Amino acid sequence: ETTEMTNREEAEIQISELDLLSSMFPYEEEFIVTDQLAVAELKHYMENESAEMPSSKVQFILNVKPEVSNASTVEFSMACALPFKYPTVLPEITVRSSLLSRSQQIHLNSDLKTYLMQNCSGEPCILSAREWVKDHAAAYIDKELSSSSVTTSNAMQSEDITFTRLWIYSHHIYNKQKRKNIIDWAKELSLSGFCMPGKPGVVCVEGLQSSCEEFWSRVRRLTWKRILIRHREDVSLEGGGHAEIQKQRKFSTLEEKCFDAHGARGNHMDLGQLYRFLEEKGCADIFQMYFGVEGH
Repeated sequence: ETTEMTNREEAEIQISELDLLSSMFPYEEEFIVTDQLAVAELKHYMENESAEMPSSKVQFILNVKPEVSNASTVEFSMACALPFKYPTVLPEITVRSSLLSRSQQIHLNSDLKTYLMQNCSGEPCILSAREWVKDHAAAYIDKELSSSSVTTSNAMQSEDITFTRLWIYSHHIYNKQKRKNIIDWAKELSLSGFCMPGKPGVVCVEGLQSSCEEFWSRVRRLTWKRILIRHREDVSLEGGGHAEIQKQRKFSTLEEKCFDAHGARGNHMDLGQLYRFLEEKGCADIFQMYFGVEGH
């Protein structure tokens, strides 16, 4: 039941964002929906309890003329597709311009994605993306092709091999279903780490960057009093394969760790035990980030 609800809420947010865009950019040369059928399906889905999930994503193009000092105005087009779970997940945006070389385009799109990941998760963000493009895109045209375009295309191929470790903090984790989800999802996504239920709740997952991000987007959709990523580690593995990934892991599987505080109000965790466990794994400095006095 509940997921249905969120899907409909997401659909509603998408439709209202599209309405906003069309009122702000009434001319086709600025904003054009390339798949009207998808929008119609989405509206139908939003308004009818019994409707099926739409079969295709809403897609549209935003054209942006940045303020550039030189007279020739460059036009950038942003081809956007909204995944069904947007805004819970990020939109898919590709920025193009006839004046961008392939490597400049890759660089621009990768920086835009980083900007969105850091600033926009869970919120409608097409306008922020457009602002970012307006402010930053022109600079990429002048960026010298940094040490030949070959390196860029290699970087492109190994781009998906980033090893990530997320340290997640929750006000508390008691719920059995959530604990089961955490373990099952980690297994499904080949992530290792640990989950410490109780109050506070600590979850660490490590593995491929895309898998960690998928894990986080699922976990934060559950209802929490408070949950956040306390710290994130990203290691770029030069085109590394499976062995490279295994080498980076500090945990072998994902298991639940209960450091019960003896006798006390049973559900409060013994932080001393957690500290020793982290120390064994070479992660003692993380303890400071979770519970240290500094920086609060």
